[in-house]
Amino acid sequence: MDEPSRDSYDVVVVGGGHNGLACASYLAGAGRSVVVLERSGTLGGAAQSERVFGNHGANLSKYSYLVSLLPELIVDELDLDIQLVRRRFSSYTPQGESGILIDSGDADATRIALGADGPAWDEFYERTTILAARVFPTLTEPLLDRDQFRRVVGDDTSWCDLFERPIGELLERQFLDDTVRGIVLTDALIGTFTHAHDDSLLANRCLLYHVIGRGTGLWDVPRGGMGAVSSELAAAAAARGAELVTGAEVVAIATDGERPTVTMADGRRITALQVGVNVAPSVLQRLLAAPDDDPYPEGAQLKINMLLSRLPRLRDSEVPPEQAFAGTFHVNEGYGQLETAYRHAAAGVVPELAPCEVYCHSLTDPSILAPELQAAGVHTLTLFGLHMPDRLFRDDPDGALALATASILGSFDRVLAEPIRDCLVDDDCIEVMGPREIEANLGMPGGHIFHRDLQWPFAERSDDVGRWGVETANPNVFLCGAGARRGGGVSAIPGRNAAMAMLER
Repeated sequence: MDEPSRDSYDVVVVGGGHNGLACASYLAGAGRSVVVLERSGTLGGAAQSERVFGNHGANLSKYSYLVSLLPELIVDELDLDIQLVRRRFSSYTPQGESGILIDSGDADATRIALGADGPAWDEFYERTTILAARVFPTLTEPLLDRDQFRRVVGDDTSWCDLFERPIGELLERQFLDDTVRGIVLTDALIGTFTHAHDDSLLANRCLLYHVIGRGTGLWDVPRGGMGAVSSELAAAAAARGAELVTGAEVVAIATDGERPTVTMADGRRITALQVGVNVAPSVLQRLLAAPDDDPYPEGAQLKINMLLSRLPRLRDSEVPPEQAFAGTFHVNEGYGQLETAYRHAAAGVVPELAPCEVYCHSLTDPSILAPELQAAGVHTLTLFGLHMPDRLFRDDPDGALALATASILGSFDRVLAEPIRDCLVDDDCIEVMGPREIEANLGMPGGHIFHRDLQWPFAERSDDVGRWGVETANPNVFLCGAGARRGGGVSAIPGRNAAMAMLER
């Protein structure tokens, strides 16, 4: 559909990412007339798959990679046909000429690999698994306040360690080995520019979302790529009667508190009873022509997509590449290395030894490759570089991107037995995106993949958010994207919560 079929709806959803599609599905299913307006030519936002490398038949999850936060409740309510594939090997971390392989199928081997930190590892993740089972169900319920959420946690020690003190204190007390500390800390830093002893507890907030998903904390690969998730949500919305319009950029939202008006780039205006906004809060403020007192979001990652003719050889001869790359492959992410890289980046310098992690989804889900590529042993590789904040790219975007790319790939090469570029299908089978490219492609301010810094999944003050954590100062305008409270990641949770809030109104 090229344009909306009418000029008035019950609900306009601005932004056709996966959260906007989820919101539209619930509202249309409840009998509301709904239109979704997406500025690009493709639905799904950051949760999409793409043939990045021309004629090569590889369907990459281009921006977001894994699923943990999508509740089974939403899958069931919307009757989604989404298959998530469990990775047996959680992670591999090179350590000199050997490494640490976390094998969920062999607990004894994992304990041996962790050495003296084996018992501490088991104890830490037993605690987070209990936490996940208790708090994850609250994410799709009306928002709790701080005291209510603490009672759900039900463990004063965990509350103090995870919600009141910088996460570095717990990691340094819990684990002996610098590498093991770093493996755990990475989950507190993905998409988040901070450090282990940040008094704002931003690292704690990021870690929390990484360990509570689906009540288990496990991260899975969506079969068919991330685009399969968005395709299912788009089909659910369309089947319930929502209109899905691409190439429809929204440039303004005006509201008198009763009937909002949405203005598109071509000048067309659409009125509604309510508007769900699947864009960053700072973008919403711009659309409303309202002052934005929050700091501009700052993304902090470099994403590199690759297509390999074969998996690279490792320095560690004891672990096959098919195991090492089947989970998260940690690169120079020791506890001290992460701190050093943060300090360099905070001072405006590209880290010399850039920490990053790598995922090979084609090992878990070969269906993303055409049969001839599978037969030839071709694999996809996606690399996520940490501590690459937007500030590094402001003065000389192209030069800084080239420098950051060289730093990341050089860091990767240090833990391999051969240069990663030697494994590319051809020289063009590599795509690099920093915060600037992500902002340009997806409209995420500062390239921030969570739209803004993650927030606690509870109300810190009685007056800071509404009943569902999606309400805004305008009673008919709701955040339904990652910037809502309990947003971030591929979850559809803010989309559902916004729909619940709208239906209550």
